[in-house]
Amino acid sequence: MNDSTGRSGSQTETPFTDELRLIPRWSIAGALVAFALAQYYFWVVLPVHRHHPSGVPVPFRFYLILSWGALAALYVLMIGYITNDAPRRGMSKSLWALCAVMPGGVGVVLYFLLREPITAACPSCGAHLESHYHYCPQCAYQVAPCCTKCYRTARITDIFCVHCGNDLTANKPPARLQAFSRG
Repeated sequence: MNDSTGRSGSQTETPFTDELRLIPRWSIAGALVAFALAQYYFWVVLPVHRHHPSGVPVPFRFYLILSWGALAALYVLMIGYITNDAPRRGMSKSLWALCAVMPGGVGVVLYFLLREPITAACPSCGAHLESHYHYCPQCAYQVAPCCTKCYRTARITDIFCVHCGNDLTANKPPARLQAFSRG
């Protein structure tokens, strides 16, 4: 049975597959080219310029050549991922794409260490919201349920706050945050 997006209703999406969708097609094509160029270099160019035969066993040489090709392809895929992931986190796309091409993969490591949380848009005013916000900082629209006494996150099905014991049924949350009737 298909839903409106054309995907099967029985398949469940995982966060990993959602992240894979961020890799652009140009990056996938570039990764294939990088892998092919690495293979060409190690199998064709390098042996021609070698003055003495290699003492490395063929299976180990095969492993090393495939590994270097896979690393080159992964590097190109990471650059593509960063160019699509940075804007959804409110970060500069061009700055982080430039950092990602730093030698040795230092920029990619820095990106994953320093990246911001994913931001969302406020349904009321469109301001950028971080995932831990309960209220919009621009228009005070409540975007997530929370306790009115300690202001910590609460589930919409909770009757009492798990942190301070406040009666959450007295909070009167907006209709968009109310759970099914508790009776």
